[in-house]
Amino acid sequence: MDHQALSIRPFIGAVDFEVSRAFYRDLGFQEVELSPAMSLFKTGSYGFYLQNAFNRDWVDNTMVFLEVEDVQRFWDELLKLDLPAKYKNVRLVPIRSEHWGRECFVHDPSGILWHFGEFFKK
Repeated sequence: MDHQALSIRPFIGAVDFEVSRAFYRDLGFQEVELSPAMSLFKTGSYGFYLQNAFNRDWVDNTMVFLEVEDVQRFWDELLKLDLPAKYKNVRLVPIRSEHWGRECFVHDPSGILWHFGEFFKK
């Protein structure tokens, strides 16, 4: 089947919707408010929906991978934001190399694990 997809947008939850909204804006995403309980966060043509909804099992098992052009540059810019000092529960995990490329990690204020990675060029 040929999907001819134009985008894919996962839905993620938040323990504290307002804190998570601020976090994602600080992380560089552009927010489009869709309703009092949902926003679309975009970077380029990619995005995800943040909901004012929380289920511990769901959030604890949510991971999102975002491919970036240069993971080292992304990491350096991420460190300058000092997000762990500003947001409770935010954690950063330094770049590590894998057989497919390199990635770093960010745990958002709710515990969602973001992978920011760069694939090796062939």
